[in-house]
Amino acid sequence: MAKLKFGVIGNGGISGEHLRGYSKNPDAEIWALCDINKERCDRRGEEFGVPPERRFQSAEKMLAACPELDAVSVCTWNNAHAECAIAALNAGKHVLCEKPMAMNAEQAQRMKEAADKNGKLLMIGFVRRFGNDCAIMKDFIDNGYFGDIYYAKATYLRRNGAPGGWFGNKQLSGGGPLIDLGVHIIDLCRYLMGNPKPVSVYGATFSKLGDRPNVKKSSGYASMSTDIEKVFNVEDLATAMIRFDNGAVLQIEASFSLNIKKDEGVLQFFGTKAGARLDPELEIYSEMNDYMTNVRLNNSTALSFDGLFANEINHFVDCVKTGAPCRNPAEDGVALMKILDGIYESARTGHEVVID
Repeated sequence: MAKLKFGVIGNGGISGEHLRGYSKNPDAEIWALCDINKERCDRRGEEFGVPPERRFQSAEKMLAACPELDAVSVCTWNNAHAECAIAALNAGKHVLCEKPMAMNAEQAQRMKEAADKNGKLLMIGFVRRFGNDCAIMKDFIDNGYFGDIYYAKATYLRRNGAPGGWFGNKQLSGGGPLIDLGVHIIDLCRYLMGNPKPVSVYGATFSKLGDRPNVKKSSGYASMSTDIEKVFNVEDLATAMIRFDNGAVLQIEASFSLNIKKDEGVLQFFGTKAGARLDPELEIYSEMNDYMTNVRLNNSTALSFDGLFANEINHFVDCVKTGAPCRNPAEDGVALMKILDGIYESARTGHEVVID
């Protein structure tokens, strides 16, 4: 059977994970590349063996010139996700769109409608669903070990971690750590809690420390002042409480800049039978013979990035090839965008926002 042909729209940093995933999948072939920056597109083309005649500077030209494409990854700035995904779907291609799905829920809904209209798969890049830590937690949850999970807390905090470039430009990104980092932990927690429907949010955002251009280099993140997109007009901290239709509540915090001792990424789940903390190893809190008991597994349970994106790409390829059920469907992306919209609106108004 001939290999499936994949294109990648947007050839910046995250595209490398997609391209490496496709290059290692026996059923996939990297057929075409697209980026508004020709030099970047050519660099990726040389790296992954895509000839110059299949390198483009617009999605429309790529889609028109390569009707044989089976699917595309959308790895652009956030503000181009909807436009590029809808164009590809209307051209009859399956789409894997990086997170966040779009700039807002209205765009996300239009993307889903385009997928439904054209009968094509629209998968959202919620890569944390493919992590080893997620698989272990889901195994315990699916076997009823935690009982009813009614409360969860998640943090993704950086002390000095503004990514640089377009991430700090609200016109391109849609927001700061909430839409960049918070999207990961909100989706992962909601997924592990059984994807309950969000019904309301209360949130706050802060713009106090910015990207700290004065701080001498202390991390792998670059100050905005080193990039061509010199604007930094997004929040540097976001916090929110999300309520679901089953009564469960999720509390989250995400930051680019925060006066804490060190970066932090912690997930906590509280159920009627047991609780759990991923920090980064999994520890389970329960009862045994009427004694309080803390349990750690004998094998490593911390998130491993080895093969993380490959797992996601392999799943997408399998869905395109066989029609297998998608783990990250468009409707989950729409629900996530409604949560983000609600948090930003709550932060703006200072009031709880009800989600339709």
